[in-house]
Amino acid sequence: MRLFVSVDLDDDLAAGVERVQEPLSDASGLRLTDPEQAHITLKFLGDTDPERVPALGDELRQAVEESGVDPFRAEFGGLGVFPSLEYISVVWLGVREGGEAFTRLHEAIEDRTTAMGFDPEDHEFTPHVTLARMDHSGGKGLVQDVVRNRDPDVGAMTVESIRLTESELTPSGPEYSTVEEFDLR
Repeated sequence: MRLFVSVDLDDDLAAGVERVQEPLSDASGLRLTDPEQAHITLKFLGDTDPERVPALGDELRQAVEESGVDPFRAEFGGLGVFPSLEYISVVWLGVREGGEAFTRLHEAIEDRTTAMGFDPEDHEFTPHVTLARMDHSGGKGLVQDVVRNRDPDVGAMTVESIRLTESELTPSGPEYSTVEEFDLR
């Protein structure tokens, strides 16, 4: 099973994500993500033996408890890229409010999952929603222009839970399904 831990955006925000993606749709080499599957990845776990899922669920439950994060308001807006505007790999939607809570959840999950033997993150955590991936730099100029000159607001939601999510890679793109959900305190 290919797994990650996420916070899924409300269905109401999918239209806002799609609106933000629209100016990017003509960028050559840019692959847009499905707005209906928009989420914040708190921890990518990768290929995981299904027999580990019950123990993983216990650890994630503990991580939520240890994070001390109650349900919170998250507001989404602004654009950015990884790793830089000169070499774009990912285009993302930012978090205007709620970033500290996402970070606390990430850190608690990171501690628990690395103790289980999952690989630690090799970069600093930045809460974001992936809007697109750049396969080649053909449309880099358009992407740079959009990121530099637009500051969209997408909306807000109340985050009440995190999810252990399975990602199945298909020819038409990844398909996500919830393995288990963990309510915030």
